Formats: sequence, C-alpha cells, structure tokens
Amino acid sequence: MKVNTIEFRILQAALLPAVLVALGLNGISTFNALHDMEYDHGRIESMLLQQVAAGSEHGLLTDDASHLQSLAHSAMHESTVRSVQIVDVRGRLLASAGQATIATPNLPKDRALEVSDPASSLKLLVQPVNTVNTQAVAGAAKPQLLGHVLIELSQESLLQQRRDLLWMSLWMTLGGLLFGAVLALRLVRRVRPPIERVSRMIERISQGQLSARIAVRDDDPLRGVQLGLNQMTERLQSHRDQLELRVHQATEELHKKIEEAQMATQAKTRFLAAASHDLRQPTHALGMFVARLAQLQHNAEARQLIENLERSVQALQDMLDGLLDLSRLEAGAIKAQIRAFSLNPVFDQLRAEFGVVAADKGLRLRIRACDVAVLSDPALLHRILLNLLGNALRYTQQGWVLLACRCTADGTQVRIEIRDTGIGIAPEHHAAIFNEFYQVDNMTRDRSKGMGLGLNIVARSTQLLGHRLQMRSRLGHGTCFSLEVPVAPTDAVPERRVAVRESAADDLTRRCVLVVEDDVLAREALVVLLQSWGAQVQQAEDTASALASLGNGVVPDVIVSDYRLPGGDDGMALIARVRAKAGVTIPACLISGDIDSALMQEAQEAGLVLLHKPVRPAKLRALLRHLLTGNQLGREGLT
Repeated sequence: MKVNTIEFRILQAALLPAVLVALGLNGISTFNALHDMEYDHGRIESMLLQQVAAGSEHGLLTDDASHLQSLAHSAMHESTVRSVQIVDVRGRLLASAGQATIATPNLPKDRALEVSDPASSLKLLVQPVNTVNTQAVAGAAKPQLLGHVLIELSQESLLQQRRDLLWMSLWMTLGGLLFGAVLALRLVRRVRPPIERVSRMIERISQGQLSARIAVRDDDPLRGVQLGLNQMTERLQSHRDQLELRVHQATEELHKKIEEAQMATQAKTRFLAAASHDLRQPTHALGMFVARLAQLQHNAEARQLIENLERSVQALQDMLDGLLDLSRLEAGAIKAQIRAFSLNPVFDQLRAEFGVVAADKGLRLRIRACDVAVLSDPALLHRILLNLLGNALRYTQQGWVLLACRCTADGTQVRIEIRDTGIGIAPEHHAAIFNEFYQVDNMTRDRSKGMGLGLNIVARSTQLLGHRLQMRSRLGHGTCFSLEVPVAPTDAVPERRVAVRESAADDLTRRCVLVVEDDVLAREALVVLLQSWGAQVQQAEDTASALASLGNGVVPDVIVSDYRLPGGDDGMALIARVRAKAGVTIPACLISGDIDSALMQEAQEAGLVLLHKPVRPAKLRALLRHLLTGNQLGREGLT
C-alpha cells in the first residue's frame, strides 16, 4: 500500500485513535493489576509473618524449642517460603527450617524489617516478638521483647505472574489492533470509491466543467456529501451562466459605446482636420500679407498698428502650432525617428531663429555648441529646444540666456542645458508647469505670454524619445532646464557636410521661384512676399499650369508647392513631374494645412521638406536660402 494513497490515509486515521485508546486502556489496566498483585502478595506475606510471630510468643516465653520447631516447619508449607528462623532476645537460634541465603542483619527491637536481594529474587522479613498478651494479663505497663522471627521468601512466583500479565496485556493490545485494522480496511474498501468519485468531481469543477454530476447511490456512505456537491455545482453553473449573460450584454453595450465613440472621434477628427485646414489657409495668407505690409513705408501711427497686427498674427500662429503639436502627440501620430546626427546644425539654426528676438529685448543670447553626435529624433529635439529657449527669452527681462551642451563623466550622454536670469519659478509650481494650459502669473490669459502648451509638449516629447528632463529654478533667480541625450557611436555618425555660408539679404535676388497654390489669397500673399525679397516668381494653380510655365525655357531655381491641388493631384507628384520635364533635380519644398502624420512620413521618404501652414516668413526665407545654397536641412528643425 502506497503511503500517499487514500487507503493509507483512511487506515491511518482509523488506526491511530484505536492504537492510542488500546495502549492507554491496557496500560492503565496492567498498572492496576500489577499494583493489586503486589498488594495481595504483600498482605499474604504480612499475614504469614504475623501468624508465625504470634505462634512463637508462648514458645519463647517457655523456651519450648520443640513447639517453635514445629511452628517453623509448618510455615515451610507455603510455596514462597525458603527458610524460617526463630531466635530469642539474645540472638540464640531456637528453631529453623529450610536453608537461609540472606545474611542475618542487625535485629531491630521495636519494628519490622525487610531486606531484599535483587540478584537472587529473595526477600527476608524480620518481625519482633513481644509479650503483648501475657503482659496484658499480668498487668505489666510495657511489652517485653522475647525474640525475632526471620522468614526468607522467594519473589520468583510474583515476577512470573508479572510477566504473564504483561504478555497477556500485549497480546490483547495486538489483537485489538488487528481487529481494528480489519475493520479499517473494510471501511477503506467501502469509502474509497465514493471518495475517488468526489475527488474526480472536484477536479472537473476546477477545470470549469460545471455540467458534471455525481451518480449518487442510496447505500453510499458519502451520499450526503455527493448530493451537496451536486447542488453546489448546479448553483455555480447557474451563477456562471448569469454572469456570462451579463458579461455578454455588457460587452455588446461596450462595443456599441466604442463604436459610437469611434464614430464621434472620426467625426471630430474630420471636423478638426477640415477646420484646421480651412483656418490655416487664411492665417497663412494673413501672415504673408502682414510681413509684406511691414516692409513698406508708413507713418508712426500706421507702424504701431502694423506691429500690433504682427503680434496678433504671431500669437495666432503660435496657438495653431502649439495645438497642432499637442494634438499629434496625444493621438500618437508622432513616431520618434531615432538616428545619429550632429548637434551643431541644430544649435546654429536656434541661434539664427532667436538671435534677433534676444537682441530686440536687449538680452545676451549665448549658444555654446559641442562637436558631438547624438542618437535622437532631430525634429523632435529641435522642437524641444525651440520651446525651452523660447520660454527662457519670453520670461527673461534682463541679463542673459544660455544654451550649452557637454558630455557627462562617463561619456555616454550629452547634457544640454538652457539657463536664464529670468523671473524663476516658485517650488509649488514645479510639477504643475508641465500640465496643459498651465501658466504661472497669467490669470488674464495674456496671449503674448503663450498658451501654456510649450512645457507640456516638451514633457511629452522627451517621454516619447526616452530622454531625461530635469528642471532647477528659484523664484527671482532664473531657471535651468537640462536634457540628457545618448551619444551616438562613432561608426553611426553620418559624414559631415561642409555648410555653404549663407549670403546676407540678397540670397533670393534674381532667383526664379515657382509657386504652385490653388488658393488665390495664399498664392497672392506668397508671390508678393517673395517678390519683396527680390525673387522672380512664376505662379501656377495646378499641375498643368506648372508644366506649362516650363514651356518658355525657364527652369525655376526652387519650387514651393501646396500639397493639395485641384483635380486630385498633390504637390509631391507635381514636383516629380516638373523635375522630370526639366531634366534636373530642382530644390523644392511642400506647404500644407494637413496635419496627418502619414503625410509627413511620405514627404520625408520623398526627400522633401514639409512646412505646415501658417508658415512664418522668416522660416520660409531661411529654408529657401538653404535649398538654394545646397545646404538642405531636411526635417531637422524646419518641419
């Protein structure tokens, strides 16, 4: 029988109490029997000794040796008596029977004495003999010692009786255990099948088979347990069915809600896309017209109005750019394109973009680049630094703003820092400034201070890139933002291009620019602005008119095309057809009001720069300079 089987455990459970009870009862009964046996033997020996002592009293008084000898021989009739000796008070032996083995000890005068010899299982009893009866008759005041009776007894019969009793107790215990084992085995054979059925039932329930049932028999000892298990399984199955029904209903409702939410999201996306595109078109044209208007001669009052108009257009463009970046980050439309690139071009572009702004505010803008390549997304990194540097200049009224970088001690990271001597940020605002639309000390929502989206875009972008962003600031003592970017391996750094130095303001002078735009206002605003920069402009509204403009034999130096064109055409296809007809790869860029990330990816794969409307005139002019001088930046900051 195996140890871990049901039979063994049932047998163990049945026999263990029986063993304990049998051992306990037999132990108690055996102990009591032994105690009674020893007590009876003691009483018999005591009575024999008292009888011999009482019979010896007269013989010792009269010194009748024959009487005492007769008394000694009569005591030898007991099977346990080995020897009998009667001595007088002087120790003189008056009578004896048998062969004494134990040496005679010092005889006490007033008490009985018992001497045992464990080696021979013999025991010597000594009893003093006094003149009790005689003195009572004579009226003496005190009994007189006449002598002693010494009886030597054998303990062998007592020991044999003990052994017999212990063996009998042992056999009774074994017999009881054997009887219990037989009954337990019969119980095991009867109980095992229903227990196994219950066990298999529980295993099936644990596997989810709630339709399983036990066939209950009337004579089954576990009938009640099996009936209860069947009832429990029925209730579990009923509850599971109800739960599955509820889950199914809830799932259907959830699917409906999800479909409704998806339809609402799609409708919102279509609306926002249409609204964004339609809003960006006039804003784009407005920015171009205002830039051209600012170039004309005006009196002081008109100049002030134009400056206010420029600030309003700038705030509107900033708002659209911030909302665009935030919506794309929230929708997951921006995917990080990690690659190795040098930081120097990024820093050079930031110097060009913010140099005039810092000079207008009377601030010193110090940009210290380091000749190192990093692993990051150049467009996202440029946007992060653009927002941080723009914030630093916005909230610094005097002093300086520093953009610098240096390698960490282990050489694996580049720490880029933007420091300023501005107003600083109180500790209670440190965590909240990265939330959307949160601005410190701008309760009136002054749009000249931005919308509070810049730092939120920075936080989301750094999280997307996996870069570490930290901030240290004290109120009234300026702010420092630091960004850690991984250093690119040496073999991953692309070949460095030698940048062609940009000429000053006449880079576009006498350069031919082909403008393709179907919106009349946007096209007119762009044409007027380009002409004010000295460019010769050819304009077209679709692919056919653009190709027709090449019929005069004039090949444009650069192409500026809108993405969406009439007739289902797009700007990328138009640029490809114009290049094919001209036979040369003409530098080109796209302008679009669409914010679809797929469009950005498509433009990048085509090697074209995509500018989102509204386009700032300064950014457009910088891009055209780079395209015309052969220093095409791609998406490293101009997207």
